[in-house]
Amino acid sequence: MIKYKLICKDCNLSFDSWFASSQEYEKLKKKKFLNCIKCNSKKVEKNLMAPKMISGHTKENFNNKNLRFKQINKKIREYQKFIKKNFDYVGENFAYEARSIHYGSNKNDKKKKGIFGTASNDEIKELKEEGIKTELIPWMEDKNN
Repeated sequence: MIKYKLICKDCNLSFDSWFASSQEYEKLKKKKFLNCIKCNSKKVEKNLMAPKMISGHTKENFNNKNLRFKQINKKIREYQKFIKKNFDYVGENFAYEARSIHYGSNKNDKKKKGIFGTASNDEIKELKEEGIKTELIPWMEDKNN
C-alpha cells in the first residue's frame, strides 16, 4: 500500500488517498477513475509529499516512554513477588474463598494470610457490594523463554 497526497486542479483541494501500488495509481489515473472528493473533477494530480522522519526529539520521547514502561513492569513484578510470598493462591475460587473468610462462622478463625486469585468483574462487584474488600491489580504471566 502507498499513500499519496492528491490535489484537485479545479478547486485546489488537497487530500490523501491510498493505492495498492504506484502502478495502481498510474493505471487509475490513465483510465480517469480518479476524481476530486469535493467537486468531482477528474483533474487530480499527485502533490508533493514530505517523507515522515523520526526526529531526535521523537526518538528521545520513545526512549523515555520505553524506560517508563520497563520501570512499571519491574514494579508490577515486585508486587507480584510480594503477593506470591505473603498471600495464599486460590485460583478461580477467589470469590468463594473471600466469602468463606468474610462470613466464616467463627470470626476468630479467619485465615491469617490474605488470598489472591482470579475473579470476573461481576464477582468483584458483588464482593464489594457485600462489603468484602477486594483489589484489582495488573498481573503479568511469567515467561521463561
